[in-house]
Amino acid sequence: MSRASRNLLEGAATFAIGLVLRLFAGGVELPVVTLTKVGVAMMCVGGALVLTGLYQAARPPAGRR
Repeated sequence: MSRASRNLLEGAATFAIGLVLRLFAGGVELPVVTLTKVGVAMMCVGGALVLTGLYQAARPPAGRR
């Protein structure tokens, strides 16, 4: 598996988990963090990974620059 496809897969999974937390964990109370805020942070990280994977997939291989 190439680095670009791995970043795309990990980013999509992280974004999806963050979205689930954001949508469905609103009533869960933890003493330190709010799960909805954790979900938003995970969605941001997942989106960054997806963008990185798209960039890596679009650029030419290192040997052909």
